[in-house]
Amino acid sequence: MKTLINKSSPWLIPVACILILSCNNREQKKEANSDTKVAICFDTKGLDTSIKAGDDFYEYVNGIWSKNNPIPSTESKWGSFSEIDQRNEKALHEILEAAANNGTAIKGSTEQKIGDYYYSVMDSVKRNKDGFNPIKEELTAIDALQNNEEIQGVLAKYGRYGIFPLWSVYVTQDSKNSEVMALHFGQSGLGLPDRDFYTKTDIETKKIQQAYISHIKKIYVLLGETEKEAEVHALKVMDIETQLAKVHRTNIEERKVEKLYNKLDVAGLSKLAPSIKWSSYFDKIGATDLKNVIVREPEFITASEKTLKSIPLNDWKVYLRWKLVDKAAASLSEDFETANFNFYYGVLNGVKEMEPRWKRAIHSVDGSLGEALGEKYVAKYFTEESKKKVKTMVDNLIAAYKERINAVDWMNDSTKAKAQEKLNSVMVKVGYPDKWIDYSTLEVSRESYFKNQLNATAFHFNKMMNKLGKPVDRTEWGMSPPTVNAYYNPSMNEIVFPAGIMQPPFFNPDADDALNYGSMGAIIGHELTHGFDDEGNKFDSKGNMLNWWTAQDKKQFEERTTKIVEQFNSFVAIDTMHVNGELTLGENIADLGGLTISYAALQKSFNGVTPEKIDGFTANQRFFLAWAQAWRINFRDEALKQQVLTNPHSPGKFRCNGPLTNMPEFYAAFGIQKGDKMYKEETERAKIW
Repeated sequence: MKTLINKSSPWLIPVACILILSCNNREQKKEANSDTKVAICFDTKGLDTSIKAGDDFYEYVNGIWSKNNPIPSTESKWGSFSEIDQRNEKALHEILEAAANNGTAIKGSTEQKIGDYYYSVMDSVKRNKDGFNPIKEELTAIDALQNNEEIQGVLAKYGRYGIFPLWSVYVTQDSKNSEVMALHFGQSGLGLPDRDFYTKTDIETKKIQQAYISHIKKIYVLLGETEKEAEVHALKVMDIETQLAKVHRTNIEERKVEKLYNKLDVAGLSKLAPSIKWSSYFDKIGATDLKNVIVREPEFITASEKTLKSIPLNDWKVYLRWKLVDKAAASLSEDFETANFNFYYGVLNGVKEMEPRWKRAIHSVDGSLGEALGEKYVAKYFTEESKKKVKTMVDNLIAAYKERINAVDWMNDSTKAKAQEKLNSVMVKVGYPDKWIDYSTLEVSRESYFKNQLNATAFHFNKMMNKLGKPVDRTEWGMSPPTVNAYYNPSMNEIVFPAGIMQPPFFNPDADDALNYGSMGAIIGHELTHGFDDEGNKFDSKGNMLNWWTAQDKKQFEERTTKIVEQFNSFVAIDTMHVNGELTLGENIADLGGLTISYAALQKSFNGVTPEKIDGFTANQRFFLAWAQAWRINFRDEALKQQVLTNPHSPGKFRCNGPLTNMPEFYAAFGIQKGDKMYKEETERAKIW
């Protein structure tokens, strides 16, 4: 699943894989500026006109905004998505406060479940009184483990709760048979963001490793261990995770989707790890009558078995205790929650202060009961007019894409026909699902936040496992409606735009086309282009991993994308740290393609009539200004470094400027000439679509 930006919840089971101004409702916008109804939603005050547009367009558009918008102490970064999130949080807060204070909510109703879940997070008195009592029973069970076979049982049990000490398991479509749901195995077990945090030996990485060890020690002390015991155990955990990290594939290797498809029957899986009692494991996770599994990294399963056999039983107990409490810490008492925050948000991301509890509660409810909360959200805050207008934009983008495919000179007719077939088959989802998740079997109460988390994760895991052997449900969504994001799913060949992102500045039903196409249109084009990026182009119109390219066309495509890799490798994000052009290639292709196609769709919308200037800018200029404002963001150093190391998305400044240097339309709009820093000779520009 290719997302517009990376967001995740630590309790969620894997699915498959700008400035916001005060335009909170259309009535206010019309009252504020009845003559030029959209100018209010474009931040001309953020422009830094001391910088030449052709030297650094991102800074030209966002320079003053960046200076006037310091990162809040509770955040690791602050930008367009953050500010929409902030708006959504206020809306969701109202919904959840009302639900929690509704004394007449019927037990089992949506109102009761989201209200009680929210209340359990907010009840700090109860949580502090309980301490780590909610996990004591599990800790006792770990202490009682007698042998390797019982450890295997814990691996299966914890998988239902989203805890994966070795491998992860999840159900999604078979990449080569998209009508079939298959059980997948993937590498897991690391507490730090990526294998490189264990294997690199530079000073900064060493500091993070030591901070991680200190964090583990702190948690063990909170569990009642002595300082000496806790230190020994923390070092043991670090040693085990380092062993696992050394056999993890790199994040670049993980982008080679064809190498992640290793379909085995159960006998084949047993050959990889013969001492694992797989039939018992499958029974415990609810995966019955399995004939085949798909193993993303076979070598990791083999290495996991060796780890199971080589590590002493008592060390396994230490490691499993850590995996349990690490996953649970944020839902226990404040001392555990604070320790968890100090490392994962403080050390790794530079955040200075924890968010207010009500915000943390919103994120947790959305992560566990996202569609229940989302149903309330869209009923109150999302209009059918917005949904209709975005769908019209999608239709226009697809029409423009078809024309661009037909016009390219590097692709032959047979490949073009397959590309058009895929484009015609794209499923479009806008706003919210047509069919909501049924949460009737999920138990939620005010008794324990941790128990609610556990129940919710088990609910989603069981729901996922029940898909095995069933027809693929193409109505399902991988994001909740309030989410400020979008995604493309290659196995479904679908593009999805939750209601949460359809707000200014990304989308405003009252805005002129230039603003909407420069932001929302480019987002739509971005997700469409994921179907044709270096990973998505390996899937056909039905979502099957199948080559539909001629060898010559694929070579031509790769030559063009090599330019993009080289361009982004040259960008310095911070200090001497460069953007990784290979890691971010798919997203960079999608940004360039999305912006190019959206510009073409905008031109078609003019119907031969040149729009008047607004705020002194032409429509074509406003298109690019909207694009640049969409990616405005300020980073803390720690968060920026982690993004460059681990995230397939380039930092916002380079997502803005990178595609523009390749677009002659941008050069024409702002008079970019030789001598300007963003100018590239035509032979140096990347052009795909």
